[in-house]
Amino acid sequence: MAVRHGAACRPGPTASLAQTCRVGDRDVRRGLSAVVALLVTASLTACTVEAVTHADGEGSPAATTSAPRAEPSPAATGEPGLSAGAALDAVGRLEVKGRAPRTGYERDLFGEGWVDVDRNGCDTRNDVLGRDLTDVTTKPGTRGCVVLTGILLDPYSGATLAFVRGAATSSDVQVDHVVALADAWQKGAWQWDGPTRVAFANDPLNLLAVDGALNQQKGAGDAATWLPPSKPYRCAYVARQVAVKHAYGLWVTEAERDAMARVLTGCPAEPLPVATGPVPGAPPAPPSDDAVVPFASCADARAAGAAPVLRGDPGYGPHLDGDDDGVGCE
Repeated sequence: MAVRHGAACRPGPTASLAQTCRVGDRDVRRGLSAVVALLVTASLTACTVEAVTHADGEGSPAATTSAPRAEPSPAATGEPGLSAGAALDAVGRLEVKGRAPRTGYERDLFGEGWVDVDRNGCDTRNDVLGRDLTDVTTKPGTRGCVVLTGILLDPYSGATLAFVRGAATSSDVQVDHVVALADAWQKGAWQWDGPTRVAFANDPLNLLAVDGALNQQKGAGDAATWLPPSKPYRCAYVARQVAVKHAYGLWVTEAERDAMARVLTGCPAEPLPVATGPVPGAPPAPPSDDAVVPFASCADARAAGAAPVLRGDPGYGPHLDGDDDGVGCE
């Protein structure tokens, strides 16, 4: 869907594409559009871009499969707004500025953990696991919400990983913010309002289930400092970062802009992923009258015939959910 920018999402007017860089003792004025055009021309005349076959996101990957999952082509989806080269073209529309200080950043400024922004009764982490994993099993009594096991074709490494929910195993598969929250903070999110930050942190466009160790390795890195080890997935990864930053009005550093252009020049037909999450700046849906007052205890919930009660259900409260899995009074 088309994503509108809320007032809080616009850090400032788009900067000129012309950027100044120093070579030796000379200042050379150059336009980003000219750089990108030159890189594209060179790539098309000097080499043949090898086609990459992506695994079908709806199927069950074989144990030996190494091709990463990626966004389908615009021709396959028929979705409007996706054209060949859209991702590379969008790089030139990103504002280029220096990185702001990280002062004041806290994870909780983007919401207290995973929330249920779409009010489907399931928190964002479980929504993403259910989307990205195959052969999924869910916890009984959660209406298919809480993912217990599944298979991940990890896009960052190309490896096939087993997910098993548990204190010692859940972190093997993590949900990554493709544009890290700390990176977003330093490139415009520090001036957003609370609802916009929560929407950003829970937007499916910016989330992928990935190998936990690689997610930790990435940290808050941008395209200039970290790329997935799986080279065939880098085009889709960078295109997703471009889409997120473009949708939310986040800027990029010069080094980051150049890295994005360099990757996408190798795949000039890479489409720009479609935003499917909440509209930036839109306030969360108001709770129903019943949801305002949670059950005082699980005994009350059971007496009312409401147990188990899911996060987002009328009567749910964190005090009913001791293991914080989204299911109270199990």
